[in-house]
Amino acid sequence: MKYDEKVQNRVKRIEGQVRGLLKMMEEDKECKDVVSQMTAVRNAVDRTAALIVSTNLEQCIREEEENGKSSEDLIKEAVNLLVKSR
Repeated sequence: MKYDEKVQNRVKRIEGQVRGLLKMMEEDKECKDVVSQMTAVRNAVDRTAALIVSTNLEQCIREEEENGKSSEDLIKEAVNLLVKSR
């Protein structure tokens, strides 16, 4: 799968969030602030994973339909990937 610039930018933003999280820890910020930032990072990762899976699923389904095949197994695999990511 080719990862477009939008997805790569999302990951770069996540990287920045993690760096910010480390800085907060180094500066002994409050627990609730650190945990809040961790939650933001986790949510960003979850949304990015979902975007990658859905984009890949869409591409795979189109390929399967062009080849006259069923996409049922692909859908099951995508759902399993999303479940594992949580």
